[in-house]
Amino acid sequence: MKESVTIFGKEKCPHTRAAIDAHKAKGDEVLYQDVLLSEDAMNKMLALSDGERKVPVILKGRTVTIGWEGRS
Repeated sequence: MKESVTIFGKEKCPHTRAAIDAHKAKGDEVLYQDVLLSEDAMNKMLALSDGERKVPVILKGRTVTIGWEGRS
Protein backbone atom coordinates (compact mmCIF):
# COMPACT_ATOMS: atom_id res chain seq x y z
CA MET A 1 0.00 0.00 0.00
CA LYS A 2 1.34 3.41 -0.99
CA GLU A 3 1.93 5.79 1.85
CA SER A 4 2.56 9.49 1.75
CA VAL A 5 5.88 10.57 3.25
CA THR A 6 7.14 14.12 3.73
CA ILE A 7 10.91 14.47 3.93
CA PHE A 8 12.45 17.71 5.15
CA GLY A 9 16.09 18.01 4.18
CA LYS A 10 18.85 19.69 2.20
CA GLU A 11 19.53 19.13 -1.49
CA LYS A 12 23.20 18.20 -1.05
CA CYS A 13 22.74 15.99 2.02
CA PRO A 14 23.51 12.33 1.21
CA HIS A 15 21.25 11.16 4.06
CA THR A 16 18.34 13.14 2.66
CA ARG A 17 18.93 11.60 -0.79
CA ALA A 18 19.14 8.11 0.72
CA ALA A 19 15.84 8.60 2.56
CA ILE A 20 14.08 9.87 -0.58
CA ASP A 21 15.43 7.01 -2.70
CA ALA A 22 14.54 4.34 -0.11
CA HIS A 23 10.96 5.55 0.31
CA LYS A 24 10.44 5.84 -3.44
CA ALA A 25 11.83 2.30 -3.88
CA LYS A 26 9.19 1.08 -1.38
CA GLY A 27 6.52 2.75 -3.50
CA ASP A 28 5.80 5.56 -1.07
CA GLU A 29 4.64 8.90 -2.42
CA VAL A 30 7.39 11.33 -1.37
CA LEU A 31 6.95 15.05 -0.85
CA TYR A 32 10.40 16.64 -0.47
CA GLN A 33 10.76 19.95 1.35
CA ASP A 34 14.12 21.76 1.10
CA VAL A 35 14.63 23.56 4.42
CA LEU A 36 17.27 25.89 2.95
CA LEU A 37 14.95 27.15 0.21
CA SER A 38 11.76 27.54 2.22
CA GLU A 39 11.37 29.28 5.57
CA ASP A 40 7.99 27.56 5.94
CA ALA A 41 9.61 24.13 5.44
CA MET A 42 12.32 25.01 7.98
CA ASN A 43 9.71 26.06 10.54
CA LYS A 44 7.67 22.87 10.02
CA MET A 45 10.81 20.75 10.35
CA LEU A 46 11.83 22.51 13.58
CA ALA A 47 8.33 22.03 15.01
CA LEU A 48 8.41 18.30 14.21
CA SER A 49 11.95 17.83 15.57
CA ASP A 50 11.52 19.90 18.76
CA GLY A 51 14.03 22.42 17.40
CA GLU A 52 16.67 19.88 16.38
CA ARG A 53 18.49 20.94 13.20
CA LYS A 54 19.38 17.49 11.92
CA VAL A 55 18.18 16.30 8.53
CA PRO A 56 16.41 14.50 7.17
CA VAL A 57 13.25 14.77 9.24
CA ILE A 58 10.78 12.23 7.92
CA LEU A 59 7.04 12.43 8.54
CA LYS A 60 5.18 9.22 7.72
CA GLY A 61 1.63 9.18 9.01
CA ARG A 62 1.98 10.37 12.59
CA THR A 63 5.52 9.04 13.00
CA VAL A 64 8.44 11.47 12.91
CA THR A 65 11.96 10.14 12.37
CA ILE A 66 14.96 12.40 12.77
CA GLY A 67 17.99 11.49 10.69
CA TRP A 68 18.14 8.70 8.14
CA GLU A 69 17.27 5.55 10.07
CA GLY A 70 17.55 7.73 13.19
CA ARG A 71 15.40 8.14 16.23
CA SER A 72 11.61 8.23 16.08
